[in-house]
Amino acid sequence: MHAAPQLLLYTVREAWWPVAGRSLARRVVHACVTCARLRAQTLQPIMGNLPAQRLQPGFPFERCGVDYAGPVLILNRKGRGAITVKAYICIFVCFVTRAVHLELASNLSSEAYILVLKRFISRRNKPAEIFSDNGKNFVGANNELSKFLKNCSDEIKDYATSQSIKFHTIPPYASHFGGLWERGVKSCKHHLRRVVGNAHLTFEEFTTALTQVEAILNSRPLTPLSSDPNDFLPLTPAHFLVGRPLRAPATADLRDKPMLRLTRYQRVELIRQHFWARWSKEYVSELQQRIKWRTSSEDLKEHTMVLIKYDNLPPLKWSLGRITRVYPGRDGISRVADIRTANGTTRRAFSKICPLPVDDCSC
Repeated sequence: MHAAPQLLLYTVREAWWPVAGRSLARRVVHACVTCARLRAQTLQPIMGNLPAQRLQPGFPFERCGVDYAGPVLILNRKGRGAITVKAYICIFVCFVTRAVHLELASNLSSEAYILVLKRFISRRNKPAEIFSDNGKNFVGANNELSKFLKNCSDEIKDYATSQSIKFHTIPPYASHFGGLWERGVKSCKHHLRRVVGNAHLTFEEFTTALTQVEAILNSRPLTPLSSDPNDFLPLTPAHFLVGRPLRAPATADLRDKPMLRLTRYQRVELIRQHFWARWSKEYVSELQQRIKWRTSSEDLKEHTMVLIKYDNLPPLKWSLGRITRVYPGRDGISRVADIRTANGTTRRAFSKICPLPVDDCSC
C-alpha cells in the first residue's frame, strides 16, 4: 500500500533522486493492486428503458412482482396464555397498474407460499409472469427470507410451471432490479407502523389490517393532481381493479362508437377503455423521467479483473475474479456479468462489480 504520488515521491527523494520521479510515482501507485482494491468503485450503467411488461396494457396482476416483508409478531390465539409467533407479509405488485395485493403467511415454507399464491390467483386472476427477488438479496436480519428462497425456489417454480406461470428471479445482490416491489414493501410498512403500532393482533385481526392498508395503497393517484376543479379525478389502481370482471372476455374498441348505440354493459366497458386511454397518455409518459444513472459508464469486457463488492465486508476482503460473460440488455447495454472466482462462477449486477485498472501487475 502506498501514499499519494506526491508524498511517495517526497519520501523516496530523502534517499534517492529518481529520474522523472513524478510520472514514476504515479505509475507505481496506479499499478499497485492493493491500492487499486482500496479505491475501487462500482459501475453505474445508464438507466435502461422500461421493460415491455410495464408499458403494455393488460389485466391487473397479469404481470406482477412478489416480495416478502417481516417478520411480524401475531398472537396465536385470544385470551390469557396467548403467545406471539412470527408471520410474514407477502406483497404482490402489478407491473402495469401499480396495484397492490397483500397476504399474510403463517410461516416461511413452500407450502405456505403456494397457499398464498392460490389465494392470490383465486381473487386476482392467474398471472402470466411473476418476478421475484433472489435469495441472496437478503442479508443480516433477513437471512430467514434468504434461506426460504434458496431452499424452496425449486418447489415454487415447479408449481408455477404446472399453472403455466413464468417465474423470473432478478440477479443476486441487485435489489434495485426489483425497485417496484421494494417500494411496495416500504409503503406497506409505512402504513402498518401507523395503524398497528406496537399492538399484537391475532391472525384474523392482522389480515383485516392488511386489507385496509391494501385499500389505501390502491387509492394512491398514479398521475399528478390537477389544480383545475373541473378536471378529471386522477387515475388510481382501484380504477383498474373494479373496472371489469377478472375473467371477462376481451371486447372491441368502443371509444369511437356513438354513445346512443351502446348497451348498458358496453357503456361500462367504454368507461374502462377510457381509463386505459388516460393511463397510456398520463401515466406512461411520467415513467420516462430519469432521476439518476443518466450517463453511461465504460462497459466491462471479458477477462477483465474485478472485485466483487460485499456491503458487510471491507474492501480488502472483497473477492477477486475475472469477467467470463456479460449480458447485454435490449438497449445493448450490459448490466449483469458472470465472474470466475477462486470458489467458482457467480453472477452479479454491475452495481456490485469494481473493475481494477490493472490485470497482471503487482507491487
